[in-house]
Amino acid sequence: MSTSPLAFVLLNKWSTPDTSAIARVLQERHPELATEPVDSGEEQPSHANSPLIRCGNELVAVMSMPAPIPQDPGLWARAARTWPESEAVATGHQGHIIVSLLGKAEQPLVAARLTTAVIGALIATVPECCGVVWAGRVARPADLWLEESRWSLAPYPDYPFRLWVDILPFRSGAMVGVITMGLAAFVGREIEFVTAKLALPALFEKVAGLSVYLIEHGSVVKDGDTMGASASERIAVRYKNSDIFEGPPVFHCTDELAH
Repeated sequence: MSTSPLAFVLLNKWSTPDTSAIARVLQERHPELATEPVDSGEEQPSHANSPLIRCGNELVAVMSMPAPIPQDPGLWARAARTWPESEAVATGHQGHIIVSLLGKAEQPLVAARLTTAVIGALIATVPECCGVVWAGRVARPADLWLEESRWSLAPYPDYPFRLWVDILPFRSGAMVGVITMGLAAFVGREIEFVTAKLALPALFEKVAGLSVYLIEHGSVVKDGDTMGASASERIAVRYKNSDIFEGPPVFHCTDELAH
């Protein structure tokens, strides 16, 4: 499992970003983060054209590509549930910018935080940005990223994990459920939670809390574990492959009490 997620920032008109401007905005938005562009060459340094930005002890690559990203109908079908303009962005964008931490961070969360911070500064300096595709699994509008990325370095649990993880509802017979999309980039599995007890808003809230807990602490939930705040709220967890969305590995959760 890679610890450095790849993000595509979509452009309605292709342009090359000024990484020195991105670094300045990044420093303004996150003054606690030591930031500077990296010279692209010793003989003729050009901060504006360098593809690298130093963030603390890490390097983040920012590379402009004069072509749309490959189409992924499933990605955009998921995005359309909360972003009605996503189809127009998917078909109309003319270029994209790849943003990714170089190498592997000590933790996936470190890579996600820094990459998200850089994307926010990029969107603030490049008006052509129209959307972001995160780790090939989640698509969000650029204006949402611009706002939410301000919290990319916030302490647990306040960082913007909803930029990285979708929570999608489904029905299974008389039961309702949700499945995440994007959590596997952090812990190798998605969450699939099926219940006959909870209404969807409560189920969303529970899965959101579990998602951010796993992002923070890693894959600490084992096959056969039970979780819950009380004896009446026990959640049983099993490892399996989901029947939803082409069968990714999941933490399959149910809140049915064992007798």
